[in-house]
Amino acid sequence: MKKRVVIFALTLLALPVLAQKKVSEVDAIKAAIEKESNAFFEINHDAWMDSWVHAPYSYWSFVDSEGMSHYEGWDAIEIGFNDYFITSKPSNSKIERQWLETRVYGTGAFVRFKQRIITNGVPGVEQTEIRILEKDKDKKDWKIVLVGVLKKS
Repeated sequence: MKKRVVIFALTLLALPVLAQKKVSEVDAIKAAIEKESNAFFEINHDAWMDSWVHAPYSYWSFVDSEGMSHYEGWDAIEIGFNDYFITSKPSNSKIERQWLETRVYGTGAFVRFKQRIITNGVPGVEQTEIRILEKDKDKKDWKIVLVGVLKKS
């Protein structure tokens, strides 16, 4: 009986540690998304590239009332955004996010959120976005593998 009580007590002590790890993973995932967005608006090409999984299965898409754009594979994503990073200037835009759902599946994660970009104090149109991320095996940090954006009209 005493052995069972000790095992039960140790299990109870471990629960907060496991819960804390889950919370810190969610925080790390959100930070990876924010890092990619900030790098994009600050025109920091190296930080933006470092935010992504460089693989043939990486994917980026954007849909609004005018149509759809998408890039399949890291090479297409990098080429597709090359002109943006050459010709654009850093923006002082702010991003408002409402995190809707974050699910962690071992070394993979799914995130859904609403986002609004505020430029010079003027809020833009709300966008619903999804991200799929993978945890880098070597660095142990989260990288984006899929971006999906639906911009409402």
